[in-house]
Amino acid sequence: MPSGVDTSRYLGLYVSEAQEHLEQLSQNLVKLEQAGSTGPVIDEAFRHAHSVKGMAASMGFEATARLAHRMEDILDAYRSLKERVDRATGDLLLSATDALLGHVRATADAKVLPDTSALMGALERKLWVLKPDTTPRPSSPPPPPALARSLGLPPRFALRLKVAAGSATPGVRAFLAHKRLSGLGNVFDLRPGLDDLKAGRLNDGSFSLELETALHETEVRAALNTIADVELASLRLIEPDAPSVPKTNEPEGPRAVGTEPARTVRVRTELLDQLLDGAGELLLATARVREVAKSAPAASRGAMEGEVDRLNALVKDLHAKVMKARMTPISVMTDRLPRAARDIARRRDRDVELTITGAEVELDRAIVDELNDPLLHLLRNAIDHGIEPPVEREKTGKPPRGRVQVNVRRDRDRVVLEVEDDGKGMDDAKLRAAAVSRGLMTPEAAAALPMREALMLCCLPGVSTATDVTDISGRGVGMDAVKRAIESVGGTLEIESQKGKGTRFRLLLPLTVAVVQLLLVDVGDETFGVPVAKVNGVVEFPEEQLARSQASPLLPFGNTLLPVYSLAEVLAVPNGHVHAGARPFVVVEAESGKVALGVDRLRGQEEVVLKALTRPLDLVAGLAGVTILGNGQPIFILDVPRLLT
Repeated sequence: MPSGVDTSRYLGLYVSEAQEHLEQLSQNLVKLEQAGSTGPVIDEAFRHAHSVKGMAASMGFEATARLAHRMEDILDAYRSLKERVDRATGDLLLSATDALLGHVRATADAKVLPDTSALMGALERKLWVLKPDTTPRPSSPPPPPALARSLGLPPRFALRLKVAAGSATPGVRAFLAHKRLSGLGNVFDLRPGLDDLKAGRLNDGSFSLELETALHETEVRAALNTIADVELASLRLIEPDAPSVPKTNEPEGPRAVGTEPARTVRVRTELLDQLLDGAGELLLATARVREVAKSAPAASRGAMEGEVDRLNALVKDLHAKVMKARMTPISVMTDRLPRAARDIARRRDRDVELTITGAEVELDRAIVDELNDPLLHLLRNAIDHGIEPPVEREKTGKPPRGRVQVNVRRDRDRVVLEVEDDGKGMDDAKLRAAAVSRGLMTPEAAAALPMREALMLCCLPGVSTATDVTDISGRGVGMDAVKRAIESVGGTLEIESQKGKGTRFRLLLPLTVAVVQLLLVDVGDETFGVPVAKVNGVVEFPEEQLARSQASPLLPFGNTLLPVYSLAEVLAVPNGHVHAGARPFVVVEAESGKVALGVDRLRGQEEVVLKALTRPLDLVAGLAGVTILGNGQPIFILDVPRLLT
């Protein structure tokens, strides 16, 4: 890692912002490859490359800045020449974007930057082909900074500044000057480095840098005049070494990186988690105070309950605001998909059009984090297993280009996310046969499954109908992990498919994992919470009238019989209750399908704040979390899908 980087304070900001710019740049390049050299898209791609270059240069990562600079040159050449970005160039620029992302991640991990000399050579050769009259041949040394301005970049100034000899805090004054200049444009070649600058280790009180900015020299001077104890010793324009290329109707160069949008602040996700925990604790404490108030003397109870109501309203409002701060657009997940779809389709010789709607819908950040990989896996499956090769599609009367849609919508208190393709669909007969061959069920049970449940067999470990195994998918693993991830955040997975027509995966997701609706049940002397989202129904039925099989008792439910499990036995809870007459059964969705859990009493529903388990309780299968009721009683929340595994 280069010297002069303030890793303790600025590295995290550099890494997060650079990654955001590179993700956006990747999306722009995919759009360019599809639509050609369209003005707004290529302008946006140029701005992202320019921002990464400036950020890297101001941090002292010169290799990263040079690579981003060369990408910027090529994008600007296409912008000027109005040429279409072909596939080969798209591959080259996307490879450069990946390399830049590798640089940023290596920087974050304090590792040596990957060697990109071969990639730089390819970029320089491409640039020379595009602009042979203004660009040195690739074998020549890198062009001077002024040559980049001939391709449309802002002017660059060389500055030397000096901190007054009597200054009590020379490092602070020098750093303020550097920060002010960073807000005007892109800072290069800072000497000494930023660490030495902040520590006040200056040679004769002086330091120098180069500033690339669209502002006039007088504006640069004016910006420095307000910093006490700092004198501008010299300022000169670095003259171009090559004739400039005329610019026509091009947007003004982007302002410097380093300035935040007005009224916006970055907050660490860990801090948001802590705020949510604190707000949740306040909700629990308020509920406890309400219970205590019920035992107060009658004369003061009314006033106390009124104040408790007011406190409860304030705390709920605070909790809602923290929850809102945690909400993030689903675009954080879906923005990655166009690039992934393009790469998968290229590797599998597919022609695929991806459309995304509803990406502005917001979800709890914790849910978004958990669903990044599952959503990408569903996209891989849609292209690799769903969409047929163009020739095969034409034989069946379909257009050669396959269609994959990702649709997101808000449905009351949940979000529905669908991944749909118009491919060959899923073969339920093969799924049934695969489940039987692996000993997961009998042929009779497999044949009796309704279509929707038969399709869900693909989520059992090792069950796959893929005819070939690729480096993308087809090993019979993955869908079980997808289903577990969706259920871990309180969601549900549904599958619809029609042979020859296509497949739709539907994810039903809660808005947040912090607050959940529970069905409270008693088992022996203990109370447990069952997430309402996993409850299919509640029935009372005489235990002695249950049907019997070799495996377990069976409960009539709808048009089928469900296996029955005693929750007391599953959780190893002492149960002294004898059920004379009807017993409550809670029908839930487990890993193997619907089952009925026998309980002792139903206590009703309650909205609670979910708290994560700590070691060693987080290792106990079947427990999802813990909460505290208003009476101060702590209860465990059951992880229903894995309760019986």
